Amino acid sequence: MIFIKDLLFFLLFVLLAPVNALSKKNAASSSTGATTKAGTAGGVSKAANGTMILDKTVQINGLPIRYKISAPANMFTSASGVTGGTASANTTGTAGLNVLLHGDGGTSFFDFPNQAVQNNLMGVVVLAPNKKMFWGGGSGLQRTDGVAHAAAVNTLIQTQLSKDVAFDPGNVFFTGVSGGSLLLSGFFMPAFGAQYKTGVLLNCGALTPQVAVVDANTLMQNTKIHFQSTKDELTLLQGSIPTAISAYEKLATGAGMSAGQIGNMQTVDNTPNGGGHWYVLFHIHTHKPQILSVSLRMR
Repeated sequence: MIFIKDLLFFLLFVLLAPVNALSKKNAASSSTGATTKAGTAGGVSKAANGTMILDKTVQINGLPIRYKISAPANMFTSASGVTGGTASANTTGTAGLNVLLHGDGGTSFFDFPNQAVQNNLMGVVVLAPNKKMFWGGGSGLQRTDGVAHAAAVNTLIQTQLSKDVAFDPGNVFFTGVSGGSLLLSGFFMPAFGAQYKTGVLLNCGALTPQVAVVDANTLMQNTKIHFQSTKDELTLLQGSIPTAISAYEKLATGAGMSAGQIGNMQTVDNTPNGGGHWYVLFHIHTHKPQILSVSLRMR
């Protein structure tokens, strides 16, 4: 069975900002703000920490995929448009990626809390390609465009990002925030996770695999998965998160893993009491943990 691990593992990733996932009222208000911010899309800027931020939109499988990359200037390619970019396109760099999929409404895309290189991972955020800024489209637990969105994220990583920045493709980690967690757990990890063999952090949201799991043995034996929630999570998620945990545990058992191995690779925590769906997101944003926990990494 899955064991509850050290909470330090989850007060992590400088990535998470308050998000508007699954709450219709909050999602509506955030969409307004995000739409305003969307008008400033594109270009190169400098972060307060001195790194450069490339904000770009490309067409992938017919979808407009907007993304941001934060890294020192010299890690960008000369073709990226970033002044000081000296790397060659499609070459392997020394740093990996920390890819964040925001919650419904897109707040953490625009805030870009995982910017800079932390624990040797460049920050990347990707915006859901629809007006509501919902990963997987649809609403609630019904993510009707999950297959297409997951495929677009994978193609972005596999074929586009190396044109902009030199990174280590064997060191790509993932973080989901609410609706972003639904896409990762329900669609992306089952279909593409075995390619990466790293780790995924699922904050305040999870689905059972909604598509066929590709190479389940490789996925489960080589991927750290953490489910983070609270004692009074949204009613909508109180059933889906435990069901997802059980489904992934079953996949690991089917991959021949022992209880101890599963406990090391899959962890879950819902001990925060009070604040509901927003407690974890608020605390991660407020306390600003400085690096991605090494607990997500393979040892």
